[in-house]
Amino acid sequence: MSHQPTPGDTNSPPVDLVLKALPAHVPAGPGGVARLRLVLVPAQPSAELLRHAVAHLAPVLPLLTDLGDRFAAEGHSLALVGGPVRDAFLGRTSPDLDFTTSARPDEIEPILARWGGATWDMGREFGTIGARRDDTIVEVTTYRADAYDGVTRKPVVAFGDSLEDDLKRRDFTMNAMALRLPDLTFVDPYAGLPALLDRTLRTPGPPEVSFGDDPLRMMRAARFVAQLGVVPAPEVLAAMTEMATTLEIVSAERIRDELTKLLLADHPRAGLEALVHTGLAAYVLPELPALKLEMDEHHRHKDVYEHSLTVLDQAIALEGGDLPGPDLVLRLAALLHDIGKPATRRFEPGGGVSFHHHEVVGAKLTAKRLRALRFDKDTIKAVSRLVELHLRFHGYGEGQWSDSAVRRYVTDAGPLLSRLHRLTRADCTTRNVRKAKRLAATYDDLEARIGRLLEAEELGKVRPELDGNEIAKVLGITPGPVLGRAYTYLLSVRLDEGPIGPDVARERLLAWWAEQPESR
Repeated sequence: MSHQPTPGDTNSPPVDLVLKALPAHVPAGPGGVARLRLVLVPAQPSAELLRHAVAHLAPVLPLLTDLGDRFAAEGHSLALVGGPVRDAFLGRTSPDLDFTTSARPDEIEPILARWGGATWDMGREFGTIGARRDDTIVEVTTYRADAYDGVTRKPVVAFGDSLEDDLKRRDFTMNAMALRLPDLTFVDPYAGLPALLDRTLRTPGPPEVSFGDDPLRMMRAARFVAQLGVVPAPEVLAAMTEMATTLEIVSAERIRDELTKLLLADHPRAGLEALVHTGLAAYVLPELPALKLEMDEHHRHKDVYEHSLTVLDQAIALEGGDLPGPDLVLRLAALLHDIGKPATRRFEPGGGVSFHHHEVVGAKLTAKRLRALRFDKDTIKAVSRLVELHLRFHGYGEGQWSDSAVRRYVTDAGPLLSRLHRLTRADCTTRNVRKAKRLAATYDDLEARIGRLLEAEELGKVRPELDGNEIAKVLGITPGPVLGRAYTYLLSVRLDEGPIGPDVARERLLAWWAEQPESR
């Protein structure tokens, strides 16, 4: 084709492609040949590409055609839109099936009730009705023509009458493609497929308008960079930079959800770099761009920002085995492990630089930031604890730790030990090959010692050799702070000396008790 329209060009002629090698259950058109209608695509894709996309949808094609037939029988149009269509071209399996229709909610509901029986309408205000048949859940939304007030993210709902208008309100052109059902007509009025094939992220209309309607779309852009390997078009990148401050109107919970999806992507580094480059990170995770410490003229420390991204990459590479990825706790800890460095950097008189106690400061900053982003308590506790512990290994030296020190390392890490192993190994980013090999060998030795102690003593289940009831009976005390101190003392004895037996533990407890003011 010689015509090369720009995104949003509505004068491009449609192209009909006849596909003769589709799965057997794809519904046939006239003459027994299945047809896809390619609309407004600036560069004609091959029939093979479309065939593969439809073939990727083979597991759900019976569902798509069934629903399409049901809506058509009632005089309504139905289309599969957004992520499922995009992912079909990428060879990915989309977790959700998104449908849009000309039918209004009151018309959608009885159709879905006949299809699946159980329906729900929590999204009725926004035109969405859901239904379930066995393990299959679908949600169908009336064509939309949303408007936003520019102050909150809440849309003012206006139902539309056109699939093309509905697609125009979507975030990016690669998500503004559709398959009309049941005949599988491919609709792409905003040149989403060429942009997807070029791995370019564009918006159906001016990006300033799109992001003004919904600032969270800028976060979503960074997430797609991480998930799909796309690159924002220059005008999209410029709009993200100019409008970064508008992210302030988005709730912390929605930002957290997008950040989580970004971090769990295959290549989160690229998405994080996009957040920092555009200035969005200042409103999401300001501690990240703060790691770009101004280098002194002697360059006495490594680039902490680049180091942190490299640690993240290396931690991801270590996922697997007993810690299948993607693991959000490990990835957050890897990214944030050094965020205490800016606050603790000191230039020493002899020309060196120090970051004393940056792990302690960093743990506090991590907890504060994750609370602000409304992460759950367990995630906050686990990530901040890993940040606090990430330097502990460096006291191991050449293996001088006693068994007591190794026991404490294990018990302090608790259920986070597997993640701590990976974080510690990932934290080695030196280019000195000899040093890197020495650190790896030293940690190999520590892990081997931990393995032997775990096998011999079941360190994961370490408890004092007298339980709380036995301690109270020996000392003649009731539950309370004193009993807690006694328990902690016996636990420290157990960690320092290993198993000593109940009788010796009782003697140690009584000796300790004799020195306590409460015993007098």
